[in-house]
Amino acid sequence: MSDRPVQSAAPRELGPTSYQDFVSAEAFPLELGGELPGLTLRYETYGKLLPDKSNAILVPHALSGDHHLAGRYTPEDPKAGWWDHFVGPGKAIDTDRFFVIGVNCLGGCRGSTGPLSIDPRTGQRFGGYFPEITLGDIVRAQRLVLHHLGITKLHAIVGGSMGGMQALLWSGDYPTEVGRIAILAAGLSQSPMAIALNAASRACVETDPNFRGGHYTPGEGPDSGLAVGRMISHISYLSSAAFDQKFGRARVPGAQPKDPVFWQVENYLNHQGQAFVKRFDANSWLRITRAVDRFDLTARAAAGRLFQPAGPEVLAIGFSSDWLYPTSELRMVVAAATAVGVNAAYLEVMTDAGHDGFLLPDTGLSVRLHAFLG
Repeated sequence: MSDRPVQSAAPRELGPTSYQDFVSAEAFPLELGGELPGLTLRYETYGKLLPDKSNAILVPHALSGDHHLAGRYTPEDPKAGWWDHFVGPGKAIDTDRFFVIGVNCLGGCRGSTGPLSIDPRTGQRFGGYFPEITLGDIVRAQRLVLHHLGITKLHAIVGGSMGGMQALLWSGDYPTEVGRIAILAAGLSQSPMAIALNAASRACVETDPNFRGGHYTPGEGPDSGLAVGRMISHISYLSSAAFDQKFGRARVPGAQPKDPVFWQVENYLNHQGQAFVKRFDANSWLRITRAVDRFDLTARAAAGRLFQPAGPEVLAIGFSSDWLYPTSELRMVVAAATAVGVNAAYLEVMTDAGHDGFLLPDTGLSVRLHAFLG
């Protein structure tokens, strides 16, 4: 990278942010068969792209995230983007130095083509007819946005959870198009336990009478099933220690033993479920969780075909209390990379936060990530 701006002196908040839409009228073939008649991909960028376009960093989001990584659209917005602790001026991913890109994934429901979108062939929403997708499809769609921006090689990709899986796919499928990848809280495949949790979550949605085979009107869908499904998933995002520290056996103030919601932890999970229903579509949840469950790069890694010496450097970051993607899975990533001569390192963040640790501010993590990005 050349002509890089001077590093920020101290972390600061981003100014007002905005999103853009990449639109393609060309058919987009899908790995499992079929195609989409066109694509819209919503994305946000932060910072300034250098003339030689050498300072671009892609941050693919996790399962229920989106393109809005950092900052606020207006000063009145109650919450900043989902990774605002790490993305911004003077932060770990420094927008004074880097051009940072977030893309709402294909199949999502925050502006990119997904089940809520209109199928131009019918004039109706895709709904339950939206095809099955893979993480490979999601990565190829991201690549279209980068080419639209004139970026042929990324300085880095930094992704947590499902975002880390996408970073691994970039390394395997487009090794010459990225300089380094940081994988947080993800592994080479989806474990049987993780698949089981997703299957239970999907069953909640699919057995809700309002699901109607996926052919529901927005606002009249399987809200109860999606809320309970999210509650199940959310349990896996925290550790036992995190539940103890947050709630213990605390009761809801004023609640009586016969009340349906008696424990604070129940109240918390109910809140998570209801909040999720307001921002996510059930059909998107089904498509994306199945795409994550299909993810498996273990055979490619074992055969020495996932990483290449001329490909990206690797930083794998595990979280000590993460039982959804244990630290052993991150160590396997490093072992597969070093086995073929790739410069790879492992960092373990000591935390009781569980899988959600990658979303929370951590000084040591910020310093290491900042150093890795160069």
